[in-house]
Amino acid sequence: MLTALYFLACAITFSTIAWAGLQIFQPPEDPLADRLDDLQKTGGGLVRQREPKRRFGGGFWESILFLVSTLGGEDYLRDIEKNLREAGIRHREATAMYVLFNLLVMLAMIAGALYLQRDGSLADQLLALIAPILLGYLLPRQVLYRLVARYKAKLQEALPDTIDLLGIVLGTGLALDQAMIRVSEEMQYIYPELANEFYTVVMQVKAGQERSRAFNALVRRTGIDDIKSLAAMIIQSERFGTSLSKAMKVYADELRMRRRLRAEQAIAKAGIKMLFPIILFIFPVLFAITLGPAMISVLRGLSGGIGGPR
Repeated sequence: MLTALYFLACAITFSTIAWAGLQIFQPPEDPLADRLDDLQKTGGGLVRQREPKRRFGGGFWESILFLVSTLGGEDYLRDIEKNLREAGIRHREATAMYVLFNLLVMLAMIAGALYLQRDGSLADQLLALIAPILLGYLLPRQVLYRLVARYKAKLQEALPDTIDLLGIVLGTGLALDQAMIRVSEEMQYIYPELANEFYTVVMQVKAGQERSRAFNALVRRTGIDDIKSLAAMIIQSERFGTSLSKAMKVYADELRMRRRLRAEQAIAKAGIKMLFPIILFIFPVLFAITLGPAMISVLRGLSGGIGGPR
């Protein structure tokens, strides 16, 4: 036990020294360059944007991404970045934090497996590493998938009311950008996820990005078909000069109908989903409660009749 604590303290000490050394050589922050990089990453259109090059020495988190990409994990990093964007986590250090967390979980599970097999042979220890490696890789990914699904569900739930309010605000004569800012302010405490997405689109347009590219970036960030239809409707209305407020009203009614159909579908599935818990957990308890006293009385009667005097 003391040996394990000693090695753990040494690992923490060396990690702290390495982190401090990387922080010393970290370059100063450049907000303008960061903003331009974000616009390049989220830019749409037919022109393919140049992929940003990862570099060593750009900070602790950037160095982690550089090491992972050097080892052949660039596709893995792109997939993680895509999932984090769809989950609403868009900090610059989020990908590196996820990679480090995934590595720590895997190492912790490997250490636990080796501790349990400390008295086994080398072959048993090697076989014991298969399960922790797989679980250490899959469990954080499943948590990330759950975060993506929850974020998309919140956006889907917020769309009908938000689109209806956006149509009302557009009917008062405000421009699209002003209307989206107004709706974002009103919906910030009710549906903060969709309000932040709308505010991000407006800020990208104000930063010089085309509105079509900003909405295409919104579609890529969220990955929701209803938002894709909304973006296409706004772009077409702006291009052809049609009334956007009326289109918003019709589209909000359609979204409410879809939400009602999804609720009815979930209610229809509830009976089938409850079937297995009822059979596995409720029926055995009911049988034990109803048949238990009768079975005890029968067993007592049988034991008394067999062992009693003749």
